[in-house]
Amino acid sequence: KVLPGGVARMTVKRRNHGRNKHGRGHVKRVRCVSTGKAIPKDKAVKRFIVRNIVETSALRDMKEASCIEGYQLPKIYIKNYYCIEAAIHQRVVRVRSREARKIRDPPVRPRGPPRT
Repeated sequence: KVLPGGVARMTVKRRNHGRNKHGRGHVKRVRCVSTGKAIPKDKAVKRFIVRNIVETSALRDMKEASCIEGYQLPKIYIKNYYCIEAAIHQRVVRVRSREARKIRDPPVRPRGPPRT
């Protein structure tokens, strides 16, 4: 596009320029889990993972061997940061069409049956 006065204006793909930095001049960098690349924290794709310390195959054996009734094994809480290239390559995030990029609300998460 050309603005009045003959000044050319670059087209913009995203309204936040792929960052979440509004008003901050500089943001610390974090390391990508996959590639080890240093990326700004606000640009990184963040995923919080909650897992059991023991995988499900060994979980039953542990419960049978445990002497404490109803013992709840602790969980591992990990926050992963991915650079954009690694997140797209590993399908953590998907490429979206121009119209779909404007949808800002998070996708609907599938829920299991209600607990009783």
